[in-house]
Amino acid sequence: MTKEEEIQKLMVLVEQYKEQINSLEYQNSYIQAAITDYNRAKMTLEKLGNEEKNTDLLLPIGGSSYIDAKANDPSKVLFDIGSGYVIEKSTEDSIKNIDKRIEDLQKSQEKVNAMIEQFQTEANNATMKAQKLYQETNK
Repeated sequence: MTKEEEIQKLMVLVEQYKEQINSLEYQNSYIQAAITDYNRAKMTLEKLGNEEKNTDLLLPIGGSSYIDAKANDPSKVLFDIGSGYVIEKSTEDSIKNIDKRIEDLQKSQEKVNAMIEQFQTEANNATMKAQKLYQETNK
């Protein structure tokens, strides 16, 4: 393989690393949005856990819109356990489950960040190698 072909191969590799990094950064932003959503739910549950039965609430429905609602028993929460199944839990247990989900998401985010760093290092190494080969061909 000639030096020019090797340079071309390295530059293609750098582009592939950049695409991987972009994909992982998108995944990272999705994970961060989920963490933010869970933190918001946790704060709401913490506040709601102190309320009396039949408390009037403003329930967010999205798009900065709310409806009037009544919390018949704020000490109980319907908690999504996946696949469309919901179970009733205490507010305290729901908060514990949310904390566990946040912890799992943070671990995933750490793994994604480590992969981003690895790809950035590999891209930098390939770029430096290509530059070195380019300098050698132009001497």
